[in-house]
Amino acid sequence: MKIAMVSEHASPLAVVGEVDAGGQNVHVAALASALALRGHRVDVYTRRDHPDLPPSAPLRDGVMVHHLDAGPAEHIAKDELLPHMPQFTQQLQAALEHSQPGVLHGHFWMSGLACTQVAASLDISLVQTFHALGSVKRRLQGAADTSPEQRIALERDVAERADRVIASCTDEKRELVRMGADSARVDIVPSGVDCDWFVPDGPRAPRTARPRLLVVGRLVPRKGVDDAITALQWIEDAELVIAGGPNADDIRHDAEARRLAALADELGVADRVHLIGQVPHTELTSLIRSAELMLCLPWYEPFGIVPLEAMACGIPVVGAAVGGLLDTVVDGVTGALLPPRRPRAVAATVTALLGDEPRRRAYGRAGRARALKYTWDQVARSTERSYLRAVMSRRPEAELVAAEQSGGLL
Repeated sequence: MKIAMVSEHASPLAVVGEVDAGGQNVHVAALASALALRGHRVDVYTRRDHPDLPPSAPLRDGVMVHHLDAGPAEHIAKDELLPHMPQFTQQLQAALEHSQPGVLHGHFWMSGLACTQVAASLDISLVQTFHALGSVKRRLQGAADTSPEQRIALERDVAERADRVIASCTDEKRELVRMGADSARVDIVPSGVDCDWFVPDGPRAPRTARPRLLVVGRLVPRKGVDDAITALQWIEDAELVIAGGPNADDIRHDAEARRLAALADELGVADRVHLIGQVPHTELTSLIRSAELMLCLPWYEPFGIVPLEAMACGIPVVGAAVGGLLDTVVDGVTGALLPPRRPRAVAATVTALLGDEPRRRAYGRAGRARALKYTWDQVARSTERSYLRAVMSRRPEAELVAAEQSGGLL
């Protein structure tokens, strides 16, 4: 099947960890690759954010990434991209008129805006994944939310017009239904993890004699990194390694990194907090394996790939009981789940686990077993089922029967 994916701000070719480059980039790249391995052809359309990018570039065999012109060819924060989406939509329509995919899959709400218009114009089946919802962001951030004012209304319209909507976790499906989506058209398909790369055995990054706590992810307030730093003042002797953001040479210029460093200094734990910047993918597994515990403390997380990566490496997760972590991390089995924004509770839980190696080992084994349920091949199979349902909703019954008998749907 020919599949067109649209991910306007999150290119699968981007360096993960930089501004606006995180879980969505990983998800689009890994899902497209897994679908290609299953015999599909995938074209991913994203915005050109650098003048040197070619019109198209391969991600792997069967996956081509196309750069569409929409606004200046430079980085623009995703919350400022809406005025450029009409141009993006025009370019997308021209591309799909030529390629004629069997299904269109939008990633993020602004991609959904483009996709609903193009799908209606070209009569293409449409599947939409939001990755994050404006209603939740507005509720949690209030005046600090930088999303366009019309985001929530536009998301509701995209959810109504898509043939199928994919939610990444149970909590997201509930939120989609609350905002008016038809529950019967919402499929839960989680993100995944490469269990052949993220494994318990292998090299470990150099470390001190202190117990190591690890945080991995973009340096944005909603990730709760400040809660991890705050908790450290009540955790005796442990060090906290924070990986993410700009590279190590530039991180001292990053506003959020400076805020976190100032907090560590204020709390008297600066000597035990290490902001190491962006870590190459090739080095991430050894860093994860070097830690006793992975801390994932967001107060909003639509899914969260990092907990799965830690579990696949056999490292227990101490996480906030929000979003996708409620589905992936099993409290008392693969780690611990706590209410968000409770650093004292984090400190007590971490202290208990650092003093109980047998329990950490048991959590690590259980985490690895659970991560094996989230392979990208399994995610691709579930996504295929959503594609099939989307196609079925647009095709006459007689045509569907003939297609199913000939194996022509997927």
